[in-house]
Amino acid sequence: MSELKTENRAIAVPGEILATGMDFLPSYGTYRFGENIVAKVTGLVTVDGKVIKITPLSGRYLPKRGDTIIAQVTEILASGWRLDMNSAYTAMLSMRDASSEFIDKGADLSRFFNIGDYVITKIVNVTSQKLTDVTMRGPGLRKLRGGRIFDVNTNKVPRIIGKGGSMVSMIKQATGCKILVGQNGLVWLSGEDPKMELLAQKTIKMIERDAHLSGLTDKVKEYLEKETGNTIEVKERTNGSDKEGDE
Repeated sequence: MSELKTENRAIAVPGEILATGMDFLPSYGTYRFGENIVAKVTGLVTVDGKVIKITPLSGRYLPKRGDTIIAQVTEILASGWRLDMNSAYTAMLSMRDASSEFIDKGADLSRFFNIGDYVITKIVNVTSQKLTDVTMRGPGLRKLRGGRIFDVNTNKVPRIIGKGGSMVSMIKQATGCKILVGQNGLVWLSGEDPKMELLAQKTIKMIERDAHLSGLTDKVKEYLEKETGNTIEVKERTNGSDKEGDE
């Protein structure tokens, strides 16, 4: 007889038996061993019907095709740019994918992106060796100017963005800041008022810290209303996306 040995949103550690029997199915962060489903990483358990998965509490970003990320130019090559994407791996931006403008061979590539520049870009290919190609062709993809960059735990990004973008929309509404959250755990924010920029950053770090708690949306809403003195409306995007790309 199958039996669930854990609870939804419980913290699991590697080797912990999460369920017994063949009625449950292992997903990300778990594996089947005989009739048991066992935790492979330390993280937060999600029980979705008969499917059990774990969201890791730590770990560096692993590139994935389709992700929108924030990256920094670290090297200018003959054929493009090498980017640091806050991962153990680097990404390549080719001349072909850098601009809609035709770029001649031998052109001064620093005219487009120089060392130290940050860009918001999209991953278009990842090989089995994690060789990663990105593109600047697409809505919202561009060089980032001004603002501040800071990092968060890449596993907490979906919680920071919120369901349908609800969480980050609340912060934008309350602070008036422009905010971009890369799937790789880098956040760019820019605002007219330094105090509001600081409030936005503190709120994002609070969500990162408390990502495992239930009722977090209400807690963030209450915090922002207290700090700003304004009523905050929780909004979700109609497409239900959990990826952030718009300001």
